[in-house]
Amino acid sequence: LGMGGSFQSGYHITGLSSPSPRFINSSWYERHKEPPPAHTVTMIWSLIVSMYAVGGFFGAISAMIGNSVIAIVAAGIMLTSKRANSFEMIIVARILFGFSAGKANETYSVTKISPRKIRGAVTLTLATFMSLGKLSGQFFGLSEILGREELWDIVLCVPACFSVVHVIVLPFLPEAPRYLFIEKAIRDCPHGSLQSLWGTGDYKQEMDEMLIEQAAIEAAPPKNPLQLLRDRTVRWQLITMSLIYCCNQLSGMSAISTFSFDIFLKVGIPRDKIRYVTLGLGVSEIITSISCVSNSSHMCPGCDLVCALEFIRVGNVVDLTLEWLEKRCLYAWTVNPIISVLPLVYPAGASATLNSEIFIQSDRLAALVLMGIQRWLLFAVLGLVFPFLINGLSTYCFVLFACVCLLGCFYTFFLLPETKGKTLLEISEEFKLFSICKRNHLLFKILWS
Repeated sequence: LGMGGSFQSGYHITGLSSPSPRFINSSWYERHKEPPPAHTVTMIWSLIVSMYAVGGFFGAISAMIGNSVIAIVAAGIMLTSKRANSFEMIIVARILFGFSAGKANETYSVTKISPRKIRGAVTLTLATFMSLGKLSGQFFGLSEILGREELWDIVLCVPACFSVVHVIVLPFLPEAPRYLFIEKAIRDCPHGSLQSLWGTGDYKQEMDEMLIEQAAIEAAPPKNPLQLLRDRTVRWQLITMSLIYCCNQLSGMSAISTFSFDIFLKVGIPRDKIRYVTLGLGVSEIITSISCVSNSSHMCPGCDLVCALEFIRVGNVVDLTLEWLEKRCLYAWTVNPIISVLPLVYPAGASATLNSEIFIQSDRLAALVLMGIQRWLLFAVLGLVFPFLINGLSTYCFVLFACVCLLGCFYTFFLLPETKGKTLLEISEEFKLFSICKRNHLLFKILWS
């Protein structure tokens, strides 16, 4: 699930920083016998970046079938784009890659097969695979590997190898116990599936929990996304997830990963050193995600996100201060340690696990679709706007990200309930009693009336 899902997403976030817009220039010149205008190159490049998120948006809406096959088809289109001298084929391939990632929904699958006590830690391993994918994209993007201009189309097709493995291996894996017991109503198979996944044991408590959850689902059948939006009983869960996903996407970290080459070049790091700087950034992110998993049993998800967003905000302030002082040499060789050390305070945070912890089975899939739609839409907007934003505001554009981070800090620290060690039904009941200052806030009453 990790290699076929979040790894692919992470790779395509950073892998695109390897090819440069020079291919757009050369392709345009061969067609029109004149160089393209600078704003046209920026617009096409922004489209190439953002189309991955557009594909993810449509993938999040559709069913979770055949995502790896779609990724393989996209890889074939990407490989032939260079020979066809067509940047339009890159855009199509990016849409298909995003569609494949949007269909994956690996968080939903991992949640259904994880024991309750370590559900958060297991779900956070998806963040580790995403970080591994980002590092792989940065590694294969080195000029000594595949990062040369004549090989960049191959760089973007590397994840297709893992998609092939995913297609071959997935049919041999056991079915999720919750899926068999609750959705398929098979009473005998779940116990064997639990033993296949977790080892030998009685698992009576887990079976009882599934019975309770099944009774709750029978009383309240699964909802579609529109029904979930109209359901007042889950409004605080939706507000919480929407705000946290928004803060996560607009914190600036995805922009740094996708546009790392342009950002580091803008602040004065030598062109031939940038790839190694981004590689160090990828290593630090893997260490971070592993730290998240190992500490998830000791800290609440809200604390993780507070620390992550606050330290990102502090890092942005440091970046802007150094830029203002125009200490280019100092900036170039201190910015990477700053970015590498500060995320060690758990940037994977709550967003990777909250979706599976605050919604019951009947609401979870619809919530995943809604949050997936929001995530990909924000990613698409950021990918489309950021190149123009950094051209206009330089590194001062991170002031906007800092404000979003601060908003996420306050909401998460003061309002997000604890979820550790609680069943989905207990967490759902806590949210039903959720209030601000002993009463629901007037603003939310107006919005949800």
